[in-house]
Amino acid sequence: MKIGIINVTGYAGVELARLLHGHKGVHLTSVTGRSAAGQKLAQVFPHLSDTGLTIREELEDVDFVFSALQHKASAEAVIPLIEKGMRVVDISADFRLKDAQEYEQWYGVRHPKPSLLEEAVYGLTELHRTQVRGARLLANPGCYPTGALLALAPVFKEGVIEPDIIVDAKSGVSGAGRTLSMGTHYSEVNENVSAYGLEGHRHLPEIAQELSALNPKLKPSVTFIPHLIPMTRGILSTCYARFSGDNLRRANLLGLYREFYKGEPFVRVVDTPPQTKHTWGNNLCIVYPTVDSRTGRLIVVSCLDNLVKGAAGQAIQNMNVMLGFPETMGLEALAVYP
Repeated sequence: MKIGIINVTGYAGVELARLLHGHKGVHLTSVTGRSAAGQKLAQVFPHLSDTGLTIREELEDVDFVFSALQHKASAEAVIPLIEKGMRVVDISADFRLKDAQEYEQWYGVRHPKPSLLEEAVYGLTELHRTQVRGARLLANPGCYPTGALLALAPVFKEGVIEPDIIVDAKSGVSGAGRTLSMGTHYSEVNENVSAYGLEGHRHLPEIAQELSALNPKLKPSVTFIPHLIPMTRGILSTCYARFSGDNLRRANLLGLYREFYKGEPFVRVVDTPPQTKHTWGNNLCIVYPTVDSRTGRLIVVSCLDNLVKGAAGQAIQNMNVMLGFPETMGLEALAVYP
């Protein structure tokens, strides 16, 4: 199975290349990146020297494609491939939202082919595995929504919490991509923490959309505040909600979560608070649900690597399901610690 990556020069693209290089079921044969077209992949990323690939402007003949372009550019590149019958995993936001008007509102551009929004499968594998299996266009979830949704899915689906939810999330700087900006300049980020997106972050409608799909009887009201912290990788999300009936005991809460994620290879429900280093470089999302004994409020903490489970690793997990490989193939590595 010949695999291609569109835009290998971004953080998600290069992480895809690293993980695919060790995958036993596929062969990475073509990568693009217009800013580095014509260069050997090893020149741009020496740790990938064993691939022997040259970065091209356009993909060569492949069987399956990952697109790691920015929104709008990704849809423009993906649509012709879908029309040719290619199966694609899109890591951008271009096919995550089902409503074309909502996409335009949050991303500031009109969608080039709204008819594909309904067909695209939202690739949070743990929640949509059956649909992922038959997808030809897979919308890889955003990094923040992955952590928030895996933290909240069990209790929201069961309807045991009120729909008024707070998600407080902290992310490493790699989540902003490789493009230089003042906001990610070392001198600005180092020894500093900042909140952003207080008027509404683009991942907010994604979280609300998927919560609504889990339990149509509840209309989620989500306050989502992301923060930038001075580290390279990782997202820690702390989610808060009130129970809709009698408070669950902590033991019952753990039981609910463990039953919901029973058999899931990449979700770990734990009984002590996780840290981002516990997921550094691997495809795990670690979830810790608990109850504040003073207020009776639900607190759920989740951790993941934004470039792996939040991007490239989840994309490969979806590819494995789409192509009939073992879901864990190429993603078995443990976290790098410390």
